[in-house]
Amino acid sequence: MELVATGKRGNAMDLVSAKRQRTELISSDAGKPARTSSLLSPIMLLEGHQGEILCSKFSPKGDVLASAGSERAVYLWKTYGECENAVMQPNHGGTICDLRFNYDGSLLYTASVDKTLGVWDVTSGSRIKRLKGHTNFVNAVGETKRGPPLVVSGSDDCQVKVWDIRRRYSAITLNSVYQVTAVSFGENEEQVISAGVDNDVKVWDLRKAGVSLTLSGHKDTVTSMDLSPDGSYLLTNSMDNTLRIWDIRPFAPAQRCMKIFNGHSHGFEKYLIKCCWSKDGQRVVSGSSDRFVYVWDTNTRQIQYRLPGHEGTVIAVDIHPQEPILLSAGADKQIYLGEIEES
Repeated sequence: MELVATGKRGNAMDLVSAKRQRTELISSDAGKPARTSSLLSPIMLLEGHQGEILCSKFSPKGDVLASAGSERAVYLWKTYGECENAVMQPNHGGTICDLRFNYDGSLLYTASVDKTLGVWDVTSGSRIKRLKGHTNFVNAVGETKRGPPLVVSGSDDCQVKVWDIRRRYSAITLNSVYQVTAVSFGENEEQVISAGVDNDVKVWDLRKAGVSLTLSGHKDTVTSMDLSPDGSYLLTNSMDNTLRIWDIRPFAPAQRCMKIFNGHSHGFEKYLIKCCWSKDGQRVVSGSSDRFVYVWDTNTRQIQYRLPGHEGTVIAVDIHPQEPILLSAGADKQIYLGEIEES
């Protein structure tokens, strides 16, 4: 991907400065540790944001990553080399709360407090569509893994909307009683999952436009969710300071909460702290208000890593799709890329 600085708006992207890696964070008395990734350095510090970073994700191929937050702008960064970056144009009209790449990485979807979703062309760096229909802040966005180009969104207007980006307006509107803070598609485009300030996780059947399953157990607002790589399990993060894995298969046992993970924390700021699976399903990751990144083994539920470096709440996390590279970003306006051991 070419990141070209032209100073123009629209089909070109404006470069912003990015500082190089900070390598002194890793040291070993026995010499340099064995490298496990193709990063330029074992730890890369990406700087350029001027405000809190609320969301960041790798592309499906892992060659680029996107980040956004209170600045209203979307940043694209190269994963490898010097991690050059660029700003996509034009900006949202308010803070960007969530973002997702589509299944092949050609498009990026964003959710904003300006009550809209953005659809962005990653190659040109331009916004190609605004999806309007919500009447309050849009907190979360999700994408289909295959099939038609559908997007799901959740909002403070207590609605979950499913959009076909080939059309102007939402295709389906699902009415929830409370504000929606996290959304995802299930294994196929006929199933949508949402959660919010009522603490429950709802699985919706789009063929009936109704709730087919309610998952209860969290004691506070669900801040994010992520579908497992095989589509059978759902990872949720909550302000009750737990991560939970749920079995969402059609004929699963009645007790669907399979595992609970503890260690991380949510602070008084009430950030929508993100969580994610590793691509092999062997690890789960969460940000935390104590400034650490937490990585658990999904089988043993033990904490594998408690990674320092951030100077504020860690809000966004992701794991590279092909290499053991961990992404973290947060309230300190910084992004870290760090290699970890193979799972």
